[in-house]
Amino acid sequence: MSVVTKFLPATSEAVDAPIVSAPLVDPFRRAITYVRVSVTDRCDMRCVYCMSEDMNFLPKRDLLSLEELDRLCAAFVSRGVRKLRITGGEPLVRRDIMWLFHALGRHLRSGALSELTLTTNGSQLARYATELADAGVRRINVSLDTLDPVKYKEITRWGDYAQTLAGIDAAQAAGLSVKINMVALKGTNEDEIVSMLQWAHGRGLDLTFIEVMPLGAIESERADQFLPLNLVEARLREQFTLRENGYRTGGPARYMQVAETGGRLGFITPLTHNFCESCNRVRVTCTGTLYMCLGQDDAADLRAPLRASPDNELLHDALDAAIARKPKGHDFIIGRDHATPAVARHMSVTGG
Repeated sequence: MSVVTKFLPATSEAVDAPIVSAPLVDPFRRAITYVRVSVTDRCDMRCVYCMSEDMNFLPKRDLLSLEELDRLCAAFVSRGVRKLRITGGEPLVRRDIMWLFHALGRHLRSGALSELTLTTNGSQLARYATELADAGVRRINVSLDTLDPVKYKEITRWGDYAQTLAGIDAAQAAGLSVKINMVALKGTNEDEIVSMLQWAHGRGLDLTFIEVMPLGAIESERADQFLPLNLVEARLREQFTLRENGYRTGGPARYMQVAETGGRLGFITPLTHNFCESCNRVRVTCTGTLYMCLGQDDAADLRAPLRASPDNELLHDALDAAIARKPKGHDFIIGRDHATPAVARHMSVTGG
């Protein structure tokens, strides 16, 4: 094995991660400091750009247990990962999910982890916001693509707009910093770009626009959904003063300050402006499959080495081998000449 480990004594609340000397660095000298961990592929919504309405989800026996997810996250933290984002599907529909947040909170208290956060559709936030804050979560992303309740139902199929807004209220009341993620959809919500910005900043929320990504087969043509964010930015500049501010969260968003509102605005542009050169991220699915790149099919099985031995030697060997294959970037293309999605798996499988 290429790393040296020194195990810390067990604590009363959980076994801490071993201290491991070698960080995870890919072939392009990018250190992996950010891991997005999916805890379920299930969701209580069926957003039109994310998944089909009639989805076949994984059998529960295929999922990593919460204890296995905790051990896997601890292994990443021991290799220099500083940020963990819990994703789904919808992560808060996983049974007993708060056990995992409380368990991972020990890495925040030790200083090994700088941030524990999650991306959610907001449907369960009214129930869990206070407990998330108690576990050490300080900042969350909430997916919200429209302020129109009727359109919200059309986009999410199963979502309840009032329930999501109540979740955002609860998150703010619990002291969580909330960022709204809005997928820009041509002909669907592009007329709400300005109103969403004014609403979010009026509530003290950050806002990030995201280009639709060609992941998984859906009923609609993604070419019909795709709204380039360079066009969105140009339109906004006709009405607002946007200034680059250098703010970073460790993710792919490029942020600006909006002079007229005083708020922060982000752009995630996997198609119009590839951000791969500085990629510090990998994704782990709820079955323990590690994807080194969101837009590539190459993956590594971490479940097998995790279950093969009570110590982490095989797991760290698997991590080393996988990160050594991390590609330089993805090859997302959307257009009528590219009807097949870039990868077959849905975003809910990889982690939103």
